[in-house]
Amino acid sequence: MPELPEVERAAKLLRSVAMNKKIIEVEAKEDTIVFSGTSHEEFAAELKGRTVKDARRYGKVFYMLLDGDGRHPVMHFGMTGMLQVKGQLATYYRETPRKASADWPPRFVKFILHLKGDTDEEVTQVAFLDARRLGRVRLCKSPLTEPPISALGFDPILGMPDLDDFKKSVRKRACPIKALLLDQSFSAGVGNWVADEILYHARVHPEERCNVLTDEQLEALHKQTSDVCRFAVSVNADDSKFPEHWLFKHRWGKGKKEKHTLKLPDGKPATIKWITVGGRTSAYVAELQKLQRGATAGPTQDATEGEEADESDLTPLSGDDDEKVEKGTRKLKRKVRPLTR
Repeated sequence: MPELPEVERAAKLLRSVAMNKKIIEVEAKEDTIVFSGTSHEEFAAELKGRTVKDARRYGKVFYMLLDGDGRHPVMHFGMTGMLQVKGQLATYYRETPRKASADWPPRFVKFILHLKGDTDEEVTQVAFLDARRLGRVRLCKSPLTEPPISALGFDPILGMPDLDDFKKSVRKRACPIKALLLDQSFSAGVGNWVADEILYHARVHPEERCNVLTDEQLEALHKQTSDVCRFAVSVNADDSKFPEHWLFKHRWGKGKKEKHTLKLPDGKPATIKWITVGGRTSAYVAELQKLQRGATAGPTQDATEGEEADESDLTPLSGDDDEKVEKGTRKLKRKVRPLTR
């Protein structure tokens, strides 16, 4: 799922291609799941004729501010959402697949904005795609004070709390720290890989209970929550520019024959293990992230064993609404409908 850095990249893309341009046409495809609280027709009518003044992000949600008194488009990628500019490949979550195409209109499109500035000779087209239909497109009068953003916690870049407030907020919980970091009402924008990266650099085991974390651990978590997000955003979520010592560069080998090359500070090979915490597979380095006081760790696997992570002995969090929607829509078959103008 696209996380804070990838969503910031999307907002940056919109700023680069849409700022101060007029939406002269909107093509929108009927989808009663992705369009939430509005219809594709209402969405198109609300945007047409207005000028894009800015594109911003909060957590994993991004939105455009338009001129006039109408509502503004607020979007969430879900698991597979992405943007694509006509003439370019889409911005994929991780590496761009070989089968990626610049064909237009693209597959799985939900809407296309036709944009033109006062001095533009050609129209710019930007599409919102979502293959699994777990993304959401809404219209909000005041994006920051309405759901979904109003229900989110702090954003690690836009509003990181001070250390004392952070400590108090964490310690009043008894859940595993990994589960808390994934809770969007606590830290908006932190997803699975970002949470694991934070915990790795802070040297905290993903199962450590929040209410037993030491001052030293909390200080490290506070620093790394901000630092990891800021660095990933600074390189536009381009993982080829992530440092080689980041866990991200080595965590994707579970169940594969090739071995990772992550090293410990003393130069010895690191042992990457996986365990399920908060309903999500967590990668961690056994030598550096030891479970100290929170719980007895459940069985884990190293990088060369098995295909699935073992379940932690801690109670997992329930799945989010998007996962429930996905299960409910797998059997739903819909006829392909043309884009409407």
